[in-house]
Amino acid sequence: MHVGHLRSTIIGDSICRLFEFVGHDVLRLNHLGDWGTQFGMLIAHLQDKFPDYLAVSPPIGDLQAFYKESKKRFDGEEEFKKRAYQCVVQLQNKNPDIITAWNLICEVSRKEFQKIYDCLDISIIDRGESFYQDRMVQVVREFESKGLVEVDEGRKIVFAPGCTVPLTIQKSDGGFTYDTSDLAALKQRLQEEKADMIIYVIDSGQSIHMQTIFAAGHMIGWYDPKVTRIEHAGFGVVLGEDKKKFKTRSGDTVRLIDLLEEGLKRSMEKLNEKGRDKVLTPEELTAAQTSVAFGCIKYADLSHNRMNDYIFSFDKMLDDRGNTAAYLLYAYTRIRSIARLANISDEELHKAAKETEVILDHEKEWKLARCILRFPEILQKNLEDLLLHTLCDYLYELATIFTEFYDNCYCVEKDRQTGQIVKVNMSRLLLCDATAAVMAKGFDILGIKPVQRM
Repeated sequence: MHVGHLRSTIIGDSICRLFEFVGHDVLRLNHLGDWGTQFGMLIAHLQDKFPDYLAVSPPIGDLQAFYKESKKRFDGEEEFKKRAYQCVVQLQNKNPDIITAWNLICEVSRKEFQKIYDCLDISIIDRGESFYQDRMVQVVREFESKGLVEVDEGRKIVFAPGCTVPLTIQKSDGGFTYDTSDLAALKQRLQEEKADMIIYVIDSGQSIHMQTIFAAGHMIGWYDPKVTRIEHAGFGVVLGEDKKKFKTRSGDTVRLIDLLEEGLKRSMEKLNEKGRDKVLTPEELTAAQTSVAFGCIKYADLSHNRMNDYIFSFDKMLDDRGNTAAYLLYAYTRIRSIARLANISDEELHKAAKETEVILDHEKEWKLARCILRFPEILQKNLEDLLLHTLCDYLYELATIFTEFYDNCYCVEKDRQTGQIVKVNMSRLLLCDATAAVMAKGFDILGIKPVQRM
């Protein structure tokens, strides 16, 4: 996985969390390209490099390097190219040895994906194009039986209403295309999974393709848009600080695992710079490091309108001033510590929440209470437009309004000489607690894990 996979992973996970929170049963699917020409190429290269792959599991550590080697041969060696195509045919015919090779390569990928999903705390079901292979034949037949197929130079094509570019559902050599697998996947999700709503989190470059697939599905009668919501939640690309596509110095795409490791390194440097290593236990420091590193990477993405391209900058995302995860995570731990420093336990707070009236006298108390109460309407808007940056803006506004409240309204009064607690304003502590509860739920929807101490 490279940096181009970052946005679909983060945005998709957050949309899932949002729908799960309001009570939907969500099926999280990872649609993988695990079939086709590139696998013929990889399998042929595997046969040459590890001829005894059936007996001994081949030590493919770096799949990216392995892919590059095979691609170089595919582009430069005619004989190898022919064998690669033969491997594709054998794969489609389910030749047992070729299927074994294919499984080995998929397994290496899966292990690498899992490292990333573990870091980012993401649960997802991998379901590649291979899953839909047998269903594609049925899809072609169904379009033919309804008289919706035209033949163009041997290709079978379908024109969907309102779309200028036709879908190619079968190539002249009998092979299938992305169009066929995407139609088969749409049908499977509607008819077998019985989906009431399908959200595709794929980059905006695919928007015409997705609209055509949806239109074809509607035309053939698989669903009614008035009843079933099918939507493409598109997003822009990740740019480097030079405003060009995000690449390494050598011009390669950035591997996602390298990016996450760099994030961990930078967040530890930042925590040490602030002297946190002197006050936190080693366990607390590690928890803060991962919370800040992965929280900042997620928040930097989600706090931008997903429709726009966004510039990836570690310096900006790790800044603890302004609308960043670092600022919000600090704000949250500070709010959580107010009751703790007043020696009020969670149990006492819960008891007070049932018995104590919240009094709103000061204008800053009113302002904070009104902001807290806007949370449901923000979530309702998110469910409709799938634009999570409005939730991020809301959390930032809540943290800012809380600071105004805290600066103007005493929650805990202490004796200036002795430092002893003289008075605890329980009503205001409940406002602090409500703020923290809303922030914690907001973080949860964004996939960010706060910590108790930072």
